[in-house]
Amino acid sequence: MDTKISILFYGRKAKTTKDNLVPIYLRVTLQGRRLELSTHRYVSPERWSVEAGKMKGSSAEARSVNAYLDTLRTKAYAHHRELLEEGRPVTLESFREKWMGVEEKPVLLLEVFQMHNGQMAQLVGKDYAPGTMERYATSLQHTRDFIRWKYGVEDMDVKKLSYGFITDYEFWFKTERSCAHNTTMKYLANFKKVIHLCLKNGWLERDPFLGYKMSKREVVRECLTEAELQQMAEKEFATERLAQVRDVFLFSCYTGLAYVDVQQLKRSEIGKGMDGQRWVFTRRQKTETPSRIPLLPVALEIVERYQDHPQCLYQDKVLPVLSNQKMNAYLKEIADVCGIRKTLTFHIARHTFATTVTLSNGVPIETVSRMLGHTNIRTTQHYAKILDRKVSEDMQQLREKLKL
Repeated sequence: MDTKISILFYGRKAKTTKDNLVPIYLRVTLQGRRLELSTHRYVSPERWSVEAGKMKGSSAEARSVNAYLDTLRTKAYAHHRELLEEGRPVTLESFREKWMGVEEKPVLLLEVFQMHNGQMAQLVGKDYAPGTMERYATSLQHTRDFIRWKYGVEDMDVKKLSYGFITDYEFWFKTERSCAHNTTMKYLANFKKVIHLCLKNGWLERDPFLGYKMSKREVVRECLTEAELQQMAEKEFATERLAQVRDVFLFSCYTGLAYVDVQQLKRSEIGKGMDGQRWVFTRRQKTETPSRIPLLPVALEIVERYQDHPQCLYQDKVLPVLSNQKMNAYLKEIADVCGIRKTLTFHIARHTFATTVTLSNGVPIETVSRMLGHTNIRTTQHYAKILDRKVSEDMQQLREKLKL
């Protein structure tokens, strides 16, 4: 785009006054288009130099008018330079706004982020889970902290965002916040959604993420073996609370339901399936996709065990589920008691269902994907990779035995 500016002063004869004076006008030319601006100064035609674009002679009046015209010329060049430095489009409209003092109010990054989060908050329980809202609130605070750390300001114009901003933000997460690579990528994905909002609204012309690769590194997820599941199921616990947490965890191991889905599972969501057996009919809160899961004997036994539990009766829930934080705390204690040397968290139950309970027993990956409520089978294929690794380890052990 041509950003050159042309400035000319001329006497506008078409507007000659009754006193035979012509008004002096400033003509600004940008991209072949003209902007005519009155200088509010007048001159006799014979005292105006068309070639020089100024008054003739060295009289006090000529010096005063010509000095004023020089000031206007300097102002015009200054506005043109400011548009270039600000990265704004150099158009006749943007120049006119500068000249008239009608400055475009900058769109501030954190204000947009706050607006996004405010709208999201109103959709919690409809389109978003409370946990999602919490993550975006954390992302907003991280962005605020980064801007203070990097630029020493409380907010910044979205037009100042660049590829360098994104790479510096990644560096900040990994150094100042000691975040792992995948955690960093999750926060940047949240931030990218706000950037797309700016792009769609026309507040940002170029995507700062252009050319930036947001690749996640593969993480080996733990899962329990058949022996560990059996060991946990048969263990007698000293307190009822541990037994209760164990049962809820095992129910997830044999259904593949995530923590929030088990916590919210109502009695009405268990009914007869097409085979006459009892099934779970629910929707995953995370993706809103349906999950239809036939209840295996272990899961069915757990459901029946809590049929008359006071909390379940009062809340119309299938199982009495503690907070996720308490569940994970008790699971670590359960792992110690059972001699399981794995960092046990509730999410491991879902991985265990996908690998040990289903895929390892010949259930087709398409069926497993449907029961897990995955929106894309590629998500389920990750578990198949885990099985390949297990096969590799088992075969290596066999090779070692055959060498003996």
